[in-house]
Amino acid sequence: MPKTLRMTTPKAFAPLLKSDARYLAAKGGRGGGKSHFYAEHLIRRCLQNPNLKVVCIREIQKSLRFSVKSLIEQKINRYELGKYFDIKTTEIRLTRGAGIIIFQGMQDHTADSIKSLEDFDIAWVEEAQNLSDRSLTLLRPTIRKDGSQIWFSWNPEYDDDPVDVFFQSESDDSTQVIVNIDRNPFASEVLLKEMERDRSTLDFDRFAWIWRGDYKRNSKDQVLAEKCEVTEFMPADNWDGPYYGGDWGFSADPTAGVKLWMYDDAAWIEYESYEHHLEMEKIAPQWIKDLPGIEKHVVRADSSRPDTISYVRRHGIPQIKGCEKGKGSVEDGIEYLRSLKRIYIHPRCQWMQHEARKYRYQTNRAGDPLTKIEDANNHLWDSVRYAFQPLIKANQTSLESLKVLYG
Repeated sequence: MPKTLRMTTPKAFAPLLKSDARYLAAKGGRGGGKSHFYAEHLIRRCLQNPNLKVVCIREIQKSLRFSVKSLIEQKINRYELGKYFDIKTTEIRLTRGAGIIIFQGMQDHTADSIKSLEDFDIAWVEEAQNLSDRSLTLLRPTIRKDGSQIWFSWNPEYDDDPVDVFFQSESDDSTQVIVNIDRNPFASEVLLKEMERDRSTLDFDRFAWIWRGDYKRNSKDQVLAEKCEVTEFMPADNWDGPYYGGDWGFSADPTAGVKLWMYDDAAWIEYESYEHHLEMEKIAPQWIKDLPGIEKHVVRADSSRPDTISYVRRHGIPQIKGCEKGKGSVEDGIEYLRSLKRIYIHPRCQWMQHEARKYRYQTNRAGDPLTKIEDANNHLWDSVRYAFQPLIKANQTSLESLKVLYG
């Protein structure tokens, strides 16, 4: 192995470098550097053991042009390691031992043919989101040597894809990292610009799938995601607000709060607070820390806990009040938010972004969205509704007036 070889690995992949687990997994959105990490890690392992036998796998591989072979070759050339590897048309051989790297498609294998891989040390499955359950079932017991490993890299698509189901439960024999472009210090400026372009042009859910590694969603059952956009902003003097809202929780549900504004017929969510197991005496200090200026303004909160409201009022947030609730108040609030031109979420509000993707209508057994909203992933959205209650009521009054005038 070259004495001067230096490969700089992003910190996000450190758990995989240190792990001797049987299964290594790296998943996430575009630009995370997953394939680049595995290609370099593979070269490093080959240099350490010139007899290493590696198979690089995809579900379907009609041509080597669609394999990771060219990426591995690029790494070999970049680090000037040509004397250690003999690059052939269909495989790469190690020059100082019996080691080999081959490239195959799982759909080309049968239960008998895959036995040819029994003595391999590493199987790297690229684009593992496409791996079928049949292929995963064939592959796992085939790579069977003591100390052998199976590596997976993929951009998630659906939560019921076989590779995602396999890694849903933590296990002592697996190590998993989630890496998006924000954890890749080597992401190119071109790619970063592409991400920012998509942030402003794609719908919220599609952006989250491509760049944040979220699963694909049926946008038809989402309550507000199509209205949302993540963007940096700074409130100006002519903006209406700030508005503050809060929702109570403790164990299963968080205590949540928001600071937001109205401008140009759009809502602008600037700060959030989201904490589980928050004791009553800690609510005011937490909100004052998370939601700048809250102690100086009116705050509207869930009226179901008058004792909590009274306590918070006496301990740092004097203008907090209970928000009127009644039949149809959730639907009225959602109707108002959907009537806005846009809902902008500051990038710092990570939980708000999460709820925007997860807040959904109930669906029937066929997957069709119903009119009833799921009572989940809505704690910050309830806070938004409470904060905007005067605007929602004014909107309802205007609608009622129009009905009287025009029938």
